[in-house]
Order: sequence, then C-alpha cells, then structure tokens
Amino acid sequence: MTTTLESITTDNVLPASTAVVIIGGGIVGVTAALTLAERNIPVVLLEKGHIAGEQSSRNLGWIRKTSRHLHDVPLALAADRLWAQMPERIGRSVGYRQAGIMFLAKTEKQMAMHEDWLKSVAPMSLDSTLLTPQAIDARVPGGRGDWAGAVFTASDGRAEPAIATTALANAAIAKGANIIQHCAVRSLSTAAGKVCGVVTEKGEIRCDQVLLAAGAWSRRFLGNQRISLPTLPLICSVLRTQPMEGPTDIAVGAPDFSFRKHQGGGFVITQRGKLDAPLSLDHLLIGFRYLNQLRQQAGFLRISLGRYFADDLTMPRRWGSNASPFEQHRTTNPPVNEQLNQDALSNLRQAWPAFNQASIAESWAGLIDVTPDSNPVIDRIQSLPGLTIATGFSGHGFGTGPAAGQLAADLVSNTKPIVDPTPYRFNRL
Repeated sequence: MTTTLESITTDNVLPASTAVVIIGGGIVGVTAALTLAERNIPVVLLEKGHIAGEQSSRNLGWIRKTSRHLHDVPLALAADRLWAQMPERIGRSVGYRQAGIMFLAKTEKQMAMHEDWLKSVAPMSLDSTLLTPQAIDARVPGGRGDWAGAVFTASDGRAEPAIATTALANAAIAKGANIIQHCAVRSLSTAAGKVCGVVTEKGEIRCDQVLLAAGAWSRRFLGNQRISLPTLPLICSVLRTQPMEGPTDIAVGAPDFSFRKHQGGGFVITQRGKLDAPLSLDHLLIGFRYLNQLRQQAGFLRISLGRYFADDLTMPRRWGSNASPFEQHRTTNPPVNEQLNQDALSNLRQAWPAFNQASIAESWAGLIDVTPDSNPVIDRIQSLPGLTIATGFSGHGFGTGPAAGQLAADLVSNTKPIVDPTPYRFNRL
C-alpha cells in the first residue's frame, strides 16, 4: 500500500446493540457512517483491518464524469458537489482539486469512441469537449505524442486517497459514529427471515440494519449467506514519483499510461493499457457472465494462473460462527507488477520528455472487484430484509465514493435518495 496512508485511532469496545452496522472501512462505508451520524442514527462501522487499508487508499485518486455511462453520470455529479463541500463538512482538506481530466486518443478509432461517448451524455450538459492535437499541446505543453485528439472535462478532478477516507472517518467519529478496526464480521444473525445482528470475532452486535461495503471481500461474505454476487478480481499496479516539475496539473490518460499530480509534488502513474487478471475459482463459476467484456478487452487483461489461484482455492467459502477468512486475511496486498510500472513510465517519457527526470518514490498494487457491467451494486437485498450492499465499484469507487456512501445511507435509513438508485439494482445482475 502507499506509505503515505494516514493512520487512525479508533475504539475497540464492541457495543451490545446499535441501529446500523456497516461492514467495511473503505470510502463508501465510511461516508455512509458519516452520513448516518449526521442524521443522529446510531451506527457502528467494523473493519477487519485498518481504515482505507485496501483499494480506497490504493486507487489513482481520479474523480471523473468522463467516459462514464449516461445512467452513472448523476452519481458522479453528486459526488462532485460533495467533494467540493468536504472541507466545510469535515473541517480539513483532502486534496480535492477540479484541475480537469483529459483522455488522449492515439488513433481515429479511439477518437471516435470519445465522440460517441460525448454524444451519449449530451442530455447531461457536461462541460466535456473534444480537443485537437494543437489544443492538447496548449494544455499539456512539451509533449511529443502523435495524438489524434482527446476528450477533456475541466470540472473533473482529483483528491488524495491516502488521507480522504481517514479524514472522513475521524469526522464520523466526532459526529457520533462508532468505528472499530481489526474486528472482522463473520456472519449475519437473522430472526424471522430478517437481519437482527452481526457475529464478529469479538462477539455479537444486535442491530436493525446492516450495510455491506466490503469491496472485493463482499462476494465471499455474501456467498456464506447463500447470496451470489458476481464479481471478479483485477490488480492495478501504481507508482508515485519523487517531487518534480511536470507539464500540467491536469490528470492525463493515454492508451498506455496515465499521470496526475500528487499533493506531495510528484506524480501518480499507471499503465492504463494493461491490468493483471489473476485466475480464481470464481472464473470457473461465473466467468461466462464476463464474455462480452473479455471480447472487448482482448489484450488489455494479463491473465495468469499462479499464487492467487492457490490462495483463493484454499480459502474457505463456507464457515459457521468460528474463525472466518477475514481474520486470516486482514489486508489484501497484491504483488506489484514492476514491469507494468516501468512500461508506463517509459511510455510516458516518450510522450512527455519532462518525465525523464522522474525517479520512483514508491510503488503499490490494489485489488479491484469488477462486476459484469462495470457498475456497482447499491441496493437492498430483497431476499434478506435488513441487508443493504454497496460494492462492486469496478475501479471507480473512490471518485463517486461520497455520493455512493450517501446513497447507501439513504437506502438504509429510508430517506429520499441522493440520486435514482435504479441503475445500481442487484437484480440487474
């Protein structure tokens, strides 16, 4: 994980009861806890490891509307508003800046995809525009790339994953939420066909509602409850440079690299053209649901059979009230693919020679849970009243996290939702 992740001190006393239990201390679960606390609804958030220890601190920090599906844009717009209000809401900055995001096209075919996307979101009246090669050079000077064009959204932005979720968690605690780290939830308690509590490694908590926001662990947790959530793993490797002078504050994504300014003065860089796709037993169980994605992303995914498959195969999929897999695996730390990081840096240097001076400060990798349509599930589970899930964000949960967490809190508390939740219904999968 990134060495800049802020730590947080939380309570370790398990209460006997509460109104809502949240499972998972990523940005979505933490934002939901903050929202409920602001509404004076008693809430306990339980995290098996430490707050933001997995993908919520390992992502790129991009906050974008660009290239989102039309039905997903309202959530991104709501997130923009919440990110902008964050300093006033929680009393500190989380590095949010609307510096813009630009996606470059190397070929006319790639440019046509940007054009098609822009037409598809025309009803939303976004500030996205198509750029010529000359306009790219004006906004990101010093480049040598032979670009066909780009799509640029000035109101897109970034924040710092290493501090955002921790800052939100501290604010939630200050407003009355109870957050407990290093406490894994083993299973749900039910009575008369409804949720009535959770069983943890430290004991049981009675509650009226449970929100599962456990990221890549959600499928395994739900499987133990006989609920099938289709998600598969991807691994993204990332690097951060030492402080350096760069060509722009705009976040830039090319077909085979991306970069954005880090508040520490360096740049966060990844290989946008390739992700590691470690095979698991789930590929055999539900892989057929992803055939369309595989056809569209041939060459994008680096499929491998190795340590991940063996570890996944030996991890229990059913357990009772005894120790769960979540106690043996507090934090997922995928190995960094240094070759992909070096590829990204090499490709970036060819396009913008200013990065020839870049030296690597650190690198890390994160595990992403991907749904068949790359959109999350934020919904009540009809087969088990009292259970709501917010998971499967497919690599873009950080950007929409504040709005996704609030939407989950809205569903849990039966409040008018911040956006129409229909696109995120569980039954679509």
